[in-house]
Amino acid sequence: MYYIRMATSIGETLDALTVEGELYEKLPNKEVRCFACGHRCVIREGKRGICQVRFNRDGELRAPHGYVAALQSDPVEKKPFFHVLPSVNALTFGMLGCDYHCGYCQNWLTSQAMRDPSSDESINYIRKISPEGMVDYARKTNASIAVSSYNEPLITSEWAAEIFKQAKKAGLMCAYVSNGNNTPEVMEYIRPYISAYKVDLKCMQDKNYRKLGGVLQNTLDGIKRAYESDLWVEIVTLTIPGFNDSNEELWDAARFIAGVSKDIPWHVTAFHKDYKMTDPDNTDAKTLIRAAEIGREAGLRFVYAGNLPGQVGEYEDTHCPRCSYRLVKRRGYVIQEYHITGEGKCPQCAENIPGLWHKNPSQVALNGLGAPLPVY
Repeated sequence: MYYIRMATSIGETLDALTVEGELYEKLPNKEVRCFACGHRCVIREGKRGICQVRFNRDGELRAPHGYVAALQSDPVEKKPFFHVLPSVNALTFGMLGCDYHCGYCQNWLTSQAMRDPSSDESINYIRKISPEGMVDYARKTNASIAVSSYNEPLITSEWAAEIFKQAKKAGLMCAYVSNGNNTPEVMEYIRPYISAYKVDLKCMQDKNYRKLGGVLQNTLDGIKRAYESDLWVEIVTLTIPGFNDSNEELWDAARFIAGVSKDIPWHVTAFHKDYKMTDPDNTDAKTLIRAAEIGREAGLRFVYAGNLPGQVGEYEDTHCPRCSYRLVKRRGYVIQEYHITGEGKCPQCAENIPGLWHKNPSQVALNGLGAPLPVY
């Protein structure tokens, strides 16, 4: 892996790091229609899609390729995946660009590249790398999972697929951390490679979704599509005071998720002031517990409250939905106790616990570091 030389602009640099995309169709007059995300952009020759990093060059869709702009080995709980191989490291990579423009994005330096001039410094984060090099970094950090995250992975799916092909050959599980704004075409494209798919369900009001650059129904459809693709799905709602934390909206979210499957874990997590959204207060533990209780009342069997370790009581842990036995005890990203059997069952009542669990529970690392590992 090596840094690229500075070009005259971030756009020039990124445009050079592309290949012909696979998720598109050609239209008359050298136009193309992109299938990478729910915007389904029709892009004229010489123009860019909403994401800014997929563009039309002489009637050919160009897609990002051959680099990362963020790379580290995270605890899988940080994604957050709570029902996917607890305690393992997840080699997590991202590129530049996004199909949304959320005002509270914690990764805005990479996600808003080509859209917000304040993020132009992200050009300095770009490192060229090969899929084989990514697998080497996974080995060096003892990672069991490869995850596309940080920016929106859907818009860079061709590159993710190349990495995941090699990762799967090396025995790694693969996953997406996404806003859920997917299409049938992109899900069919990535399904052979990924096992788990985390979705950010940002709110339940379409007018607020549109402020973020999305469409509520696209995300709701995307969640259903992922679940119906037999992927393991977990959902996160960043709970923002005054934006999406009313009882009514939380009930709407919980009922929707339960309508897809009561076994889908729902994570309600704490907002903190970031990027352009600095007016709302940071989310307190009381709000998260209220949201989690709504999830339980709506019938969800696995509800978690995150980002405030030690402040949300039982909502950091996994309990058997049948006998209430504590199966996994967590503190932040650290696994303190683990009791799920190798068959994925509760040891007390033999209830099946949905998830992608360790076949050998002795592989679970208890009281580990619970922090990201740098890879270079």
